[in-house]
Amino acid sequence: MKRILCLFLILFSLQAFGQKKFQKSINISYESGPFTGTGDEWSNTLNEIIEFRAIDVKVGWKKLKPDHMEHLYRFPTLGFGFTTALPYFEEIGRPMAFYTFMDLPFERYSPDKKLRFGMFGQMGIGFNANPYDEVANPLNNYLGSQMNIYVHLGLNASYKVTKSIDLTTSVGLKHYSNGASTKPNKGLNMVPLSIGLRTYLGPGIQEADREPQYPDLEKRGFWNFALYTGVRNYEIGDPAYFRGGLGVNYLWEASYKYRLGLGVDMFYAAGLEDRYPGEDFNLGDKASVAIVGSWEWKLTEQLYVPIALGVYVHRTDLNQEITQYYERIGVRWRTKSGFFTGLSIKAHKAKADFFEFTFGYTVPGKVKYVRSPKN
Repeated sequence: MKRILCLFLILFSLQAFGQKKFQKSINISYESGPFTGTGDEWSNTLNEIIEFRAIDVKVGWKKLKPDHMEHLYRFPTLGFGFTTALPYFEEIGRPMAFYTFMDLPFERYSPDKKLRFGMFGQMGIGFNANPYDEVANPLNNYLGSQMNIYVHLGLNASYKVTKSIDLTTSVGLKHYSNGASTKPNKGLNMVPLSIGLRTYLGPGIQEADREPQYPDLEKRGFWNFALYTGVRNYEIGDPAYFRGGLGVNYLWEASYKYRLGLGVDMFYAAGLEDRYPGEDFNLGDKASVAIVGSWEWKLTEQLYVPIALGVYVHRTDLNQEITQYYERIGVRWRTKSGFFTGLSIKAHKAKADFFEFTFGYTVPGKVKYVRSPKN
């Protein structure tokens, strides 16, 4: 699992590594903020004990010359980062994470503008947590594993102090979770406020005011064939079992940023005989089928965010499919040859079902017509 996560992080940033001309930056920040509890007695006790403080270091890069995707997203910044909590607490340890990130400004870049606002997303590998233990650490019901997926989403702002230094701040939701691979898994959630400094290395953007040449938008359909793999733990102290499935979706090229479509997901849950010994089960007890509406948010020509809402045609409570619908969100990387890989979370009413390590292939259909851009 660790190797797959590391490979995913590398693939996530291949686009930025391949850029020949970009401006590098280093951002160091300090953050502090409250935990969001569950309202349970154990959660209230932990929130009184723990005071979250952390240091965050990011290395980013921004393309100097605009192509149409950079122009659409107002010159985003991509990169790698590392975050670590400062104090160590016996109940949760000292959570740390390596992650990839993307900063999306709200306004197009201008060298004369000092104050800028935007939003950001971070995703990576969390580690160094002190997980739940029935004897040694019974209070921590937030996390059941040392290693977790790390996600941080929020809003940011920066103020240009000098030509090469910005004062930065952000606020958002920071989340550590193992996607129900080991219970308990309430998820460790913080709402940190950060303040920091960013320094730029090398020349700044030279052609921000020039409108790039947009390519023709080829209106066509795409068939996505996906394999979902993961594990799921159903009860504290029990083993984790395979959870996965297959997906077939047809998506239409709606714009430069989005593809929209409809498809079918089929899921399989192993270990039912072990979880309910002595009972007989058939394939219908282990499998579920759903109609799913899909949306691909294209961040670059190869990097995109899959978002989906599925409605079960057949499901089973034995596999803790607790609602008639589910949600999916994640990150994927598609090669120019059509193969893709990624990581997403499948959840029921925001409660994790399992993390989907996804592998698949996209088959483009014939171009129906071409929409010429207005440049």
